[in-house]
Amino acid sequence: MRTARLQRDTKETRISGVLKIEGRGRYDISTGIRFFDHMLELFTKHGGFDLTLNAEGDLDVDQHHTVEDVGIVLGQLFAKALGDRKGINRAGYFVLPMDETLAVVAVDLGGRPALVYKDLVKVRLVGDMQTELAEDFFGGFVNHAGANLHAKVLYGRSNHHKLEAIFKCFARAMKFACSKDARLKDQLPSTKGLL
Repeated sequence: MRTARLQRDTKETRISGVLKIEGRGRYDISTGIRFFDHMLELFTKHGGFDLTLNAEGDLDVDQHHTVEDVGIVLGQLFAKALGDRKGINRAGYFVLPMDETLAVVAVDLGGRPALVYKDLVKVRLVGDMQTELAEDFFGGFVNHAGANLHAKVLYGRSNHHKLEAIFKCFARAMKFACSKDARLKDQLPSTKGLL
């Protein structure tokens, strides 16, 4: 089983996490931002991962440090759990309708971080979460997972649905990218021989 555990403490946040890639969609998540918890819970459920994550941050200042640092920790957990990445599919994508909203996410775990993000969210808050921070979460993730991530809402009305569709797509794209191809189990998914 590919698993990882880590603790990241800074002057702004204290975050502990445990990830199992071959999980059953089980989660125990607490960040102090309930809508963000909900997004991470559905990421875990739709990806079939197991994730325990506890974050204590300086929410009295702002949500930014907590949201971005959770992205950093999640990226580090995946990087650690994936190990040398031999035999993984490496790339994955998913298109998902969420009622009136349609989103697409594509991910490549090839070691080079890059993010293109367009969620079309038009409000400052969804639930209790500052919506502009979703992009910071994904930025933290790609930089520490060594991932290329493109996430886009094509259209939609509900801002809740736009963010939810992106997180569900992210989960399912990651599920495929992390999964192993038995035929290629001893090979890196690269002609360079290096990720």
